[in-house]
This record gives sequence, structure tokens and C-alpha cells, in this order.
Amino acid sequence: MDFIRVDIIGLSTSPSSGGAYALVLGEVDGNRRLPIIIGAFEAQAIALELEKIQPPRPMTHDLLRDTFESFEVDVSEIVIDELREGTFFAKIRYAHNGDEEQLDARPSDAVALAVRVGAPIFVAPMVLEEAGIVAEDEETSMSSLAEKAESTASSEEETGGTKLERMERKLQKAIDEEDYERAAELRDEIEQLKSQQNQN
Repeated sequence: MDFIRVDIIGLSTSPSSGGAYALVLGEVDGNRRLPIIIGAFEAQAIALELEKIQPPRPMTHDLLRDTFESFEVDVSEIVIDELREGTFFAKIRYAHNGDEEQLDARPSDAVALAVRVGAPIFVAPMVLEEAGIVAEDEETSMSSLAEKAESTASSEEETGGTKLERMERKLQKAIDEEDYERAAELRDEIEQLKSQQNQN
């Protein structure tokens, strides 16, 4: 399987998130974005390293990096390879004494380690297809679309269509406004609703 290279686009939060953050990964050779909801501690660990801020004492991911280095373990790449019932799964791939191995990890921990060791981040195509959001190129047209959505979406969301259709409209609105955290939450809710409908 050919995995897709991604970079960290940013971290975002909102007052309604309950302390959670959205880690937004962007396709290197494309325009899709992958928002992943992560905890505040992991978001801080990623942000500190991206900003090259050195805490006074090593954090958990610093300790993990130092442990790998002391045992001459070379982290080759991070792979987000599965999405199951709204939960992302990742692997830390590494080489030690000529053997290639991998560790199961949460994407947030894997990415926090990746930024510390300079390892590339990859996503399985099926994960990006299922959970990725296509980002528009032209910001001006996107902002005008967002304004139009603001003025018309509320009445449409309340009335027209099934619950699934209303949620999909809200998802599109969040994408248009580049609110990737909200889009990720709606995407997960839509997946849960679809799986419930399939079980009935």
C-alpha cells in the first residue's frame, strides 16, 4: 500500500471543545486536510516542539525520544493506518540492530514523537478518503461562500431533509469556514449515525 505523506498544518481549539484540540494534518502533494481530535497535553507537547520551546524538565515525549536515542533506535516514520468507529490508530516504525519493527500508538503521541526526531508522517489512503476534508484553494471565494452559508444555513439546518442530511450540511459549512475541529466532530457524529442506521 502506498501511504500519503502529510505535514502538520496547525492546532486549533474552541471554547465548546471541552479542552480538546484539533490536530490538522495536510496532504503534501494535494489539498486534503485530516483533522484529528487530541487532548490538551498532547497538543501542548506538539506545539512546544514546533515552536522550539524547551521546557525546564523533559516531557514524556522528550523522554521517549531520549530513550530511543540511548538504545540507538532510529524512528523511520509515523503511519496513521486505520480509522475504526471514529478512533484513529497509528504505528511508530523504527529500526534497531538492522531489524525493522513497529509500535502501536495513538496518533497524537506518534506525531509528538515525530516532530522531535524529524520523522515523516504518512496516512493510509483509505483513512484520508474516509476522514479527509478537501480544502479550497481560493480564500476569497471561500470567505464569500462562508458568509452566504452563515445567512442561509440556519433555517435549512433546522428544517429541510433528514437528520443525516442536516448534519452533512453542517459539516460542509464547517469545512467552508475552515473550522476543522468542528468538522472532525461532525464527521465522527455522521459516521456513528450511519453505523446505527446500518444496524437497524
